[in-house]
Amino acid sequence: MVIASIDIQDAKVVQLKHGEELVLQRDNAGELAEDFNRYGEVAVIDLDAAMGKSSNLDMIKPLLRKAECRVGGGIKTVTQAKELVSLGAKKIIIGSKALKNPEGGFGINRTFLSELAKSIGRERIIVAVDAREEEIVVDGWKTHTGLDLLRTAQELCPLVSELLFTCVDREGTMTGINFETVKKLRKAVFCRLTVAGGVSSLAEIENSAEIGCDVQLGMALYTGRISLADAFAVSLNWKKAEILPLIVCSSDRQVLMTGFTDREAVEETFSRGNVCFHSRTRNMLWMKGETSGNVLRLKKIRADCDRDAVLVVAEPAGPVCHTGSWSCFEQERSYTWQYLQEIIAERFRNPRPGSYTAALDDELVREKIEEEAGEICTAKTHDEIVWEAADLLYFSTVLMTKAGVGVEEVLNELDRRHKER
Repeated sequence: MVIASIDIQDAKVVQLKHGEELVLQRDNAGELAEDFNRYGEVAVIDLDAAMGKSSNLDMIKPLLRKAECRVGGGIKTVTQAKELVSLGAKKIIIGSKALKNPEGGFGINRTFLSELAKSIGRERIIVAVDAREEEIVVDGWKTHTGLDLLRTAQELCPLVSELLFTCVDREGTMTGINFETVKKLRKAVFCRLTVAGGVSSLAEIENSAEIGCDVQLGMALYTGRISLADAFAVSLNWKKAEILPLIVCSSDRQVLMTGFTDREAVEETFSRGNVCFHSRTRNMLWMKGETSGNVLRLKKIRADCDRDAVLVVAEPAGPVCHTGSWSCFEQERSYTWQYLQEIIAERFRNPRPGSYTAALDDELVREKIEEEAGEICTAKTHDEIVWEAADLLYFSTVLMTKAGVGVEEVLNELDRRHKER
């Protein structure tokens, strides 16, 4: 997996050399998060918080709903981590706190990591093992700990789901990954390992993938030396097979079709913005919808844990199956809340004569919600409750759609409340 980094300092997206010298600065964090999310998870790092300064949490919050984010920088408490997860963070990156003993001095803070695992789950915990010459450094890379990188990593491995190793000496320099250390570290630990610092070429990403490491991109990405599309393509396990299985699903996770992909098809998918396949029958590139127009518009793409299968989330422009069915597995689309909202939105965009939905104005919708809320409260039987709940959901979704509120936003809020408890 290739992970794009969004480092934040003074409410700006920055790239620093050795964590100190400002090299570039941007102010479009939201756009970057949405774009980077097409290719994999996004690392959002609060550099100010890591340095013990004020937090950029207000800037980070909206990013957590735009992308699958792993968040780090100055996270010192279980409460902080839990709040970030409730706001949408997929994983939490812990740095200094995990490597400082509660009694003082440096060492693995097992008590904190244990409490954190109980609160958010070990699968969400990443510990940053940033090092200079294989000595771990903390406090924004300012403090030497005397902790040996390999030995400490081995002890951390059973306590977390992943380690993030940054070679501080090469961070922001684009002078190449320190493969000597990376190989030793990969051999020393069994957990997932992401490497960062000095990445300068696609060959390094490919070599990292071959030894089982993910790569986090910063300077090489922002300067244009490496594109995420190319990085994703080379990180797949082409040595296992030249043609890999590809699964396409809709945004609400309904499987649309399966096929196969090769390097060319992956590259063309990113280039065209529509999902392309390798046709085994014709032994050639094939874009779904070339003839019918029923293309699959790319939203995001992911590799599985072994990098030998690909999952694509896409928006279909029409029936997916050659038979005219919604998908190759179902005759019709399963009815979901998202599907209901799409139908309502279409009624507003293209009102049909006599359409009840299109005729609903804001005042009438609110009146109907009040009416249906009262009726579901007085419903007695199972069937009555089903009927009234359907009415209430329908009118509530009409109101949401008119106000520009998406179903996903409501589900995200429910997810936040669930994780908050």
